[in-house]
Amino acid sequence: MTVKITQRIKNFQVVDERLRPAAETDAGKPPEQLDEHLERPEMLIGVTYKIKSPLFEHALYVTINDILLNAGTRFEQRRPFEIFINSKNMDHFQWIVALTRIMSAVLRKGGDCTFLVEELKAVFDPRGGYLKKGGIYMPSIVAEIGAVLERHLIAIGLLRGHSPDEAQRRYLAEKRAAYEASQGAAALEPGEGFPPGAQLCGQCHTQAVVQLEGCTTCLNCGHSKCG
Repeated sequence: MTVKITQRIKNFQVVDERLRPAAETDAGKPPEQLDEHLERPEMLIGVTYKIKSPLFEHALYVTINDILLNAGTRFEQRRPFEIFINSKNMDHFQWIVALTRIMSAVLRKGGDCTFLVEELKAVFDPRGGYLKKGGIYMPSIVAEIGAVLERHLIAIGLLRGHSPDEAQRRYLAEKRAAYEASQGAAALEPGEGFPPGAQLCGQCHTQAVVQLEGCTTCLNCGHSKCG
């Protein structure tokens, strides 16, 4: 249990040090903090993300509006304030409205909201998930909403990205070259990056696991049962 909690903290570490409580601003006043008492300004900064799932006939459009606190000071920070989801498909209107209202309420409470990502991405559809373009597995449409929120939090600096470091990139490039040499470059789908028939990786949930030198190896994250 301790290892699991430690890993969760590591994966969802808040990276913006300005979110930590500060004694006072440059003007001698405490910095403005996000909480339920903060009134919604007339204008917010918004970004809309498109979700196209085989489970839905029509696309979902997820809009996340951010509030800018302590603008122009060293305590300036951008925090998500509310979320809306729109679609032509009205079959799931009730649960979509309920989900966005609850998420918006959590966001406006302030504090660490990054736990929402893990909670949403852990929701599994009983009918089974689906593969996105590039071989990324999504266990449910709710999980993809969590992935969109994660992408947004990374973009505004509240979460660390999961990009491999230089050493890992070199390692993956070597593995990819070795696989192409053994199978032929034509075995790879143009534009997709991973060969057809690759299996799903239990580590990064991407369909990128191939048999290489007698070991199952993921060409996306490098995970291998051979170590």
